Amino acid sequence: MDQDDDDALALDPGFADRFERDTSRPPCQLYLISPPAIDAGFRDRLAAAFDAGPVAAFQLRLKGLDDHAIARIADPIQRLCADAEVTFIINDSMALAKRLGADGVHLGQEDGDPRDARALLGPQAQIGVTCHDSRHLAMEAGEAGADYVAFGAFYPTMTKEVRHQPDPSILGWWTTLFEPPCVAIGGITPANAAPLVAAGADFIAASGSVWGAPEGEAAAVKAFAALLGG
Repeated sequence: MDQDDDDALALDPGFADRFERDTSRPPCQLYLISPPAIDAGFRDRLAAAFDAGPVAAFQLRLKGLDDHAIARIADPIQRLCADAEVTFIINDSMALAKRLGADGVHLGQEDGDPRDARALLGPQAQIGVTCHDSRHLAMEAGEAGADYVAFGAFYPTMTKEVRHQPDPSILGWWTTLFEPPCVAIGGITPANAAPLVAAGADFIAASGSVWGAPEGEAAAVKAFAALLGG
């Protein structure tokens, strides 16, 4: 079977349905995404979240602000992430990630090529790519050198408009066939995350379910930690 045949098979939806979690991969981890707006008290809330359970990565995602404004907000948050050994990711902007010396950047489909991000940010940067519900986009991102791919939204979410809703089997398809990790994103809570973990997610991304949790962010992170075994 040649490469074109391999690619065609990997893109076959029925082929994806044959897979489930690869137990040889590391346990699933929590990937926090910032709320849409951040006030002066957010650093303390983030510190409480970090103290409540293992957090692998934090993405600063502030739509509608220019890079200068985000840079001012980012400084204490980035230092907190460094102290907690949590990977600090900037959303969308390669230039801002470079300016801040962030650990990486997360790119939407309109935010540029992972190859350009790699050239700008260097070999150690963590480069993630949103791939929605598309196996094709995920394979392209992997070929372009992305360190992880993100699929979603798996559930309804108030954080952004939901235009793509993949089947959880896409997670097992990816992790069975490809080495880079995958992130499940979109409306994920401690109550609905288990099927995505079982399907193969390497990371569970959470935002509203943590920052909007009635019992507080620390309790929400503890609930994720209990599910993920942290």
